Amino acid sequence: MRVLHVIPSVAPVRGGPSEAILAMVNALRSAEINAEIATTNDNGVDLLDVPTGKCVNYPLGTIEGDKSVPIWFFPRFSPNYHPVKEFAFSREMTQWLWQNIRKYDLLHVHAIFSYASTATMVIARLQGVPYIVRPLGQLCQWSLQQSAQKKQIYLKLIEKANLNRSRGLHLTSVQEQQEIHPLGISAPSFILPHGLNLPSLIPDARNKLRRFFNLPLDEPIILFLSRLHPKKGLEYLIPSLGNLAHERFTLIIGGDGSQEYKSEIESLLVSSGIRQRTYLPGFVTGEMKNLLLQGSDLFALTSHSENFGVAVIEAMASGLPVLVTPGVALASVVSEHEAGYVSELNVKAITSCIEGYFRYPQMAKEMGNRGQKLVSQSYTWDSVANHLNHIYQEIISQKSKLLI
Repeated sequence: MRVLHVIPSVAPVRGGPSEAILAMVNALRSAEINAEIATTNDNGVDLLDVPTGKCVNYPLGTIEGDKSVPIWFFPRFSPNYHPVKEFAFSREMTQWLWQNIRKYDLLHVHAIFSYASTATMVIARLQGVPYIVRPLGQLCQWSLQQSAQKKQIYLKLIEKANLNRSRGLHLTSVQEQQEIHPLGISAPSFILPHGLNLPSLIPDARNKLRRFFNLPLDEPIILFLSRLHPKKGLEYLIPSLGNLAHERFTLIIGGDGSQEYKSEIESLLVSSGIRQRTYLPGFVTGEMKNLLLQGSDLFALTSHSENFGVAVIEAMASGLPVLVTPGVALASVVSEHEAGYVSELNVKAITSCIEGYFRYPQMAKEMGNRGQKLVSQSYTWDSVANHLNHIYQEIISQKSKLLI
């Protein structure tokens, strides 16, 4: 079985989806599925320094030791106009897909509203190659409200037909499935959550993290670790912590974003009175990321919308109690398994949850332990690969051609 995964970018700056596809394909190959990736050399405002137009063994780095996965990189059109860059247009990728798409038994398309994924679905329809789509939460209500008019037009004219002709939508939560239902998409869907490579334990992580930031060894650390974007709800978390300035804590905000938004966050930290107790290390990965997760005390993601929430699972895997809001699809899992706090998306409610963390530290520790156990049992990439193998086999066994 030969499966091609298509995504606009695998650059770390694009966050969880880029990291997830690398880990997913690695797990599939370990399960003896011939899986490859086709993508552009997008790297945000820059370009990845990789060969284009040929298949390269791309190292997984911190994801899985010294392993690599085969990736076809194609040059992204990069004019000065930012929205065109974001669309990830690639003429060379289009030509390659036309010539090679029939060599694959199945396509697994990641993301929508982007040239790489849209073009792949159109070409697959024209050439009768089956495909499934992982929309990455871009069909959820909050996402569709951003640039709403453009997305509605795009969805009506192009993307809805692509989605309807797919063999299935790969969704990561019940919440994502519920939000998509009103759109009237006729393709079937299945729910398969993200996996996780369980992190290597860092000896004495708690003390090492505090020494790194020159903090007292008993200093409580609250961690936000995600892309810096208005979607992530920092405008609620920061004022909530400002209300608790009488408590002893340090806030670490790990992640990167636009300069304009980072300036907004700086101003909000100042106005909330907690700038002097906040560290912003920027985008973190590898050993530093693991140190932050394993050495902190509480993880917070007060987001408007997350179709899954990879960072939440990573925090749970490290034994952290988590604070999430209902827009994070994993909120129901956190609540059901008592692995943290689920707060409404407003300052008063978030403040109350964090107060509970300070008041009952032993309860918070027990939440973290329950979350860690849950992740080790139910959220591994090997499990995801096994489920995908069955889904792929079922689709491929259906010999009927797709209707254009």
